[in-house]
Amino acid sequence: MTLPLLTYAPSSQNQRVEGYEVPGDEHSRIFTLEQNHDKDDIDALVTAAYRQIFHEQQMLKSNRQTLLESQLRGGLISVKDFVRGLAISDAFRTWNYEVNNNYRFAELCVQRLLGRNVYDDKETLAWSIVLATKGVEGLVDALMSSEEYGANFGDRTVPYQRRRVLPQRSQGDLPFERVPRYTRDHLTTLEALGYDFSSDRRLDQGDWMATPDGVRKAAGAVTAGLAIFFGLIAVAVVLSWFGWITI
Repeated sequence: MTLPLLTYAPSSQNQRVEGYEVPGDEHSRIFTLEQNHDKDDIDALVTAAYRQIFHEQQMLKSNRQTLLESQLRGGLISVKDFVRGLAISDAFRTWNYEVNNNYRFAELCVQRLLGRNVYDDKETLAWSIVLATKGVEGLVDALMSSEEYGANFGDRTVPYQRRRVLPQRSQGDLPFERVPRYTRDHLTTLEALGYDFSSDRRLDQGDWMATPDGVRKAAGAVTAGLAIFFGLIAVAVVLSWFGWITI
């Protein structure tokens, strides 16, 4: 039995209010694929999609989805299909799902696919239930098939952070890519493993000069082996000079 989406009341966030400000540097640039486009348009759109889904910190060569890119360039899939492919890829799962709890991952998906923050904890709970019951792919499909996604982005536009500029404020909201991708839970796990992220941490000279015993022993064995090998070569060369052996 499939659980229905938990109901939540949308709050009056910035992106739900019509704006009349003049677009500036703090406004998100919109990347959309029209009927007539060239290679440069595709390249810019692909880069924008990676930046929106993976953020700049995760835009690595190893995270590229070359098959999806080829299908998009060949007109076999829509921009929406390309964005969906990025969001359900193994790379996205590794960098975002596996290092977070369900609540934080649900928030990330709302930010990156719907272009806004969650309204409140009740919405976070609602989407985390979808994640728990349907998995990552089910959550992505639920967000991208929503009326909100269709009304704002449709099939041709890359999702973007909507309405960053706030009235009567000198600066807009922080871009989502500047928000940490994982919460305190993951940081606590890393600290339990022995990692020190304190601002006043110091390394003693012996800490970084000490070599683990296993590495030191392995290096000693390799060094001894090379010494014996080159020693035998030197002896063979000397003996060949006297004609005692032929090399």
